[in-house]
Amino acid sequence: MAQIIGIIQVKGGAGRSTIATNLAGMMAASGKRVALIDSDMPQGTSASWYSVRKASNKQGSLTMATAADHTQLIAEIERLNTDHDLIIIDAPPRIAEITRVALILSNLCIVPLGASLADIWATSDLLVTIEQAKEHKPNVNVKILWNKFRASTKSAKELSLEVKEQLNLKELGTKLGFRVAYIDAFGEGLTVAEWTDKAAKDEMLMLGVELEHLLKMKSKRK
Repeated sequence: MAQIIGIIQVKGGAGRSTIATNLAGMMAASGKRVALIDSDMPQGTSASWYSVRKASNKQGSLTMATAADHTQLIAEIERLNTDHDLIIIDAPPRIAEITRVALILSNLCIVPLGASLADIWATSDLLVTIEQAKEHKPNVNVKILWNKFRASTKSAKELSLEVKEQLNLKELGTKLGFRVAYIDAFGEGLTVAEWTDKAAKDEMLMLGVELEHLLKMKSKRK
C-alpha cells in the first residue's frame, strides 16, 4: 500500500506543480517507487515536466499518470497503489470534486501558501472543501507549507498568527524560499536537489525529511 500526499491549493500560482514535481523526483531518486498524478488537466504542468525529464532519460523509478476528473483519479490510485511506495497528487487550482477526493484519499495534504495576507484570504475558500471531506474521513490531515517565502514580507510570527485565526491549519516546519532555482530546474525537467542552488536544495531535502517523518516512511538510500 502506497502512502499518498496531495498537493492542494485553490489559488493559482501557489506552486503546487513545482512542489509536487520536486518531491516526486527527489523521493524517486532516494530509491522509492513513486507515482506522480497530474490531475490539473488539460493544463498538465507536472506532466509536461515529466516529459522533459523522460526525454533526458532522468525519470528513474518515477511513474507519471494523469486524471481529468475524480473518477479517473480514484482509478489511477487503485492501479498504482500496490506497486508504489508513494503517490503524489498534483490537484487542480479550483474547488472541484477531484479536490475533495484528493483530501479523502491522501494520508497527508499539503497546502502551499505564499507569504502574504492576500494568499491567506484566498486560501480560506478551501476550508469548506476540507470540512466536506471530513464528513467522509474525520482525520483528514492538512498542513500549510509556506512557499515563495521572503524575509521582506510581514514577519513569520504575524503571518502564522493570521493563518491560525483565518485558516486554523497547522504549518510544516520547513519553508521554501522565493528562488529562481525552482523555475530554472523545472524547465529542465529537474528538481532543485539536482540543481546548483544549495539553499534551494537544502530546503527541499529538509521538506522531504519532514514529510518522511510525518508519514513514517523508511528511506531506501544505500
